[in-house]
Amino acid sequence: MKDEAKSRKSALREHLKVSILTLRLRPGADLDEAHLSDEFGLSRTPLREVFRKLAGEGYLDLRTNRSARVSEMSYTTLRDFFLAAPMVYGAILRLAALNATNAQINDLKEAQQAFKAALRSGSGEDRALANNRFHDVTGEMSGNVYLLPSFNRLLIDHARIGMTFYRPQTGEMSENLSLASQQHDAIIAAIEARDEAAAAQLAEDHWNLSRDQIELFVMPDALDVPMGVPPLSKPA
Repeated sequence: MKDEAKSRKSALREHLKVSILTLRLRPGADLDEAHLSDEFGLSRTPLREVFRKLAGEGYLDLRTNRSARVSEMSYTTLRDFFLAAPMVYGAILRLAALNATNAQINDLKEAQQAFKAALRSGSGEDRALANNRFHDVTGEMSGNVYLLPSFNRLLIDHARIGMTFYRPQTGEMSENLSLASQQHDAIIAAIEARDEAAAAQLAEDHWNLSRDQIELFVMPDALDVPMGVPPLSKPA
């Protein structure tokens, strides 16, 4: 019975993580606890245990006497993301080059193969999740108990606001996906060579590649209208 309950909690946790990362559950959305309880066969106590764990990882916000909700993405959090991401990614890859084990390098290579497979035939969600797994492994490689929680929190929002990157709408965006995969290969090579300087430079290059597409999430082209012209106005 305990194993079955543990399995249900694990299934709920994975369901919520994937739903949040892929925007099936939008930022700020309230969770339907009654529905989740019925769907996964969990009572309120184990359900809330899963919520608390996900809140600690940055996926959810818990509020007193109110339902749990998906972590918000406000102006402040987006600004903090753009300020912190380049610094944290660079530090993570430097440490990965110094500390990665052979087993972790093999895990990273497997994650890259999954990413390439997703690029060939997967959906935008598949690509985003595969990319998230690749970077998650680099975080494990860093082995830094202070830096890793911040990195994992960044990965949540990187996946969410980077969904535009994994659903390319132009030839240039498709080429950027191919280049991202090549950079993944270069990151693996730098880590294998224990070249921390090269790894840090690749972190910057990789960030710069996706930054423009990520910014589309914040300010889509459709919102770029002349001053004083209502977006929904009709010709006379």
